[in-house]
Amino acid sequence: MYIYTPPQDPMFEILYADDDILVLNKQSGLLSVPGRLPEHKDSLYKRILSVFPTATVVHRLDTDTSGIIIMPLNRPALSHISRQFQQRTVKKTYIADIYGITENKTGSIDLPLICDWPNRPRQIVCYENGKQSLTHYKVLYSKSNYSRVELSPITGRSHQLRVHMQAIGHPIIGDPLYAHEEALNMADRLHLHAHKLTLRHPSLGTVLNFTSEINF
Repeated sequence: MYIYTPPQDPMFEILYADDDILVLNKQSGLLSVPGRLPEHKDSLYKRILSVFPTATVVHRLDTDTSGIIIMPLNRPALSHISRQFQQRTVKKTYIADIYGITENKTGSIDLPLICDWPNRPRQIVCYENGKQSLTHYKVLYSKSNYSRVELSPITGRSHQLRVHMQAIGHPIIGDPLYAHEEALNMADRLHLHAHKLTLRHPSLGTVLNFTSEINF
């Protein structure tokens, strides 16, 4: 049975802060926002609110995914950044270790996704009712039984990167939801990290580039 034991040290890590935004480095194992159950209330957002009470949520990372999250600190910033996400002008780059060696060094995965309701929060590929989902990938290097890849999601569906890599036969290692037993046992956590994020500053209009170092 899954027991939620989020990391406590540090409580949170700030990569950048000004009057409009916080850029945070989320740890693996910590919820982005509180869950429904009382034991799932501890989250990055709850911790941030204790210090920055005006912070808001504009996107999330899966509990087991580490890396960059941005939180607006006022309503104009929230509106501006939300619009950037909706228009898909925010550029996100993830690093993942996947099982096996891909046939091609670069490629795109265009498979529609939908929630697998009887088994939620799992997502599945569904050509009839799924939402269009697109991921670009590039292999950085390969070892005997795994490859490190750069993943660029164009859409932002729940579990998109995890399901897309599983769908082409290369699940992310350490993935408790989508990896087969061998790939799951190759790591003690999900090897997926939000490595880079690029967007426009909500009030200054300048292009901001943020990087979080890979921690696996």
